[in-house]
Amino acid sequence: MVMASDKSSPPGRFAITSLFRGFPGAALLVVILVTGFIYLAQEMLEGDLTRFDDAILMAFRTSGNAADPIGPPWIEEMGRDVTALGSFAFLGFLFAATVGYLLLIGKRGLALLMTASVIGGVVVSTALKMGFDRPRPDLPHAARVFTASFPSGHATLSAVTFLTLAALLTQITGDRRVRAYFIGLAIFLTIAVGISRIYLGLHYPSDVLAGWSIGTAWAVLCWTIAIWLQRRGKVETPPTDDDLSARRRAGKP
Repeated sequence: MVMASDKSSPPGRFAITSLFRGFPGAALLVVILVTGFIYLAQEMLEGDLTRFDDAILMAFRTSGNAADPIGPPWIEEMGRDVTALGSFAFLGFLFAATVGYLLLIGKRGLALLMTASVIGGVVVSTALKMGFDRPRPDLPHAARVFTASFPSGHATLSAVTFLTLAALLTQITGDRRVRAYFIGLAIFLTIAVGISRIYLGLHYPSDVLAGWSIGTAWAVLCWTIAIWLQRRGKVETPPTDDDLSARRRAGKP
C-alpha cells in the first residue's frame, strides 16, 4: 500500500532554516545577496548602470512625456497606494502591532529579536543611503522624498519587515503549504512595493534591486540567529497550532 505523503512537519524552531536546508544554506543565501549588493553598488558608482536604469525607467513612462507614468490615472493612484505599504508609517504600525502582540503573550525574547531585526534594518538602510548619497532620478516625483536614492529604503525595509514577520508566522504551523503561503505573500508584497517605486519615478531599478538584496540578507541573517538562539533555549518559540488548541481545551484565552 502506498502511504500518502505528509504535507506537514513539526512547527517551531526549525521552520525557517528548513526553507534553506539548514544553517549552511541560509549562510550561503546571505553571502549571495550581499555579493549582489556589492556588485550593484560598484557598478552604480562607476556609472555602468545608467543605460540599464534609464531603459527600465522610461519603459514605465508615456512615450514623449517622461513626467507621465504609463496607464490611466487610477493606475498611478494605485501605485501610490502600493508604495505606501513600504512607508515608515505603515511598516512602523505593523512592527509595533507585532511587538505588542508578542509582549502580550509573554514572548519577550521574540519581541526583542523582532525589534533588533527591524530597527537594525532601518539603521543599515539609513547608513547606506548616507554613504552612497545617490541623487534621485531626474523625473517629476509622484510623492515627496527626503533621502538619497541608493539603496531604496522602501525596498529594503519592506523586505526586512515583511520577511521577518513571515519568518515568525512560519513557526506557528506545521503545514508546509501554510508556511509557503506566508513566505510567498511576504515576497509578493516586497516585490510590489519595489516595482511601485520605479513606476512612480522615485527610484532607479538598481536602487530597488540593491534594497531587495540587502533587506533580504538582513532578514535571513537575523532569523538564522533567532533559530540558533531558540535551539539553545535562549529565546522562546511562538505558540504553535497544538499549543493554541490545548489552551482552548483547557478553557484558557
